[in-house]
Amino acid sequence: MSTNGESENGVNDPSGPKVKKHDSGAADLERVTDYAEEKEISVHDMRNALAAVDEGRAARSRERAELDRELAKVTIKKTDVDLIVNEMEIGRTEAERCLRLNEGDVVKALLQLTE
Repeated sequence: MSTNGESENGVNDPSGPKVKKHDSGAADLERVTDYAEEKEISVHDMRNALAAVDEGRAARSRERAELDRELAKVTIKKTDVDLIVNEMEIGRTEAERCLRLNEGDVVKALLQLTE
């Protein structure tokens, strides 16, 4: 006995079993879709999230300002800044900051910039 809707004599039999070429579209869609339900975001949750982001930014800003105050206390030489600017081809502000982070030590600053 043959399959695919043919009878034993090789003639197509329309009443025989048919081979499904594709599953129904709904079944395919169900397999593909994400099962997580969409939830409405409440205004309260949104405000809390934005407040947390703002607090994080403010804390980083305070830390940066405190670090800048500490770095301003470090004395650096103009010739050291010029050397770093010329050798490393970076901006003066970045060279000064790197020198200050390395407590005015040119060698440490250059090593940090080359790493």
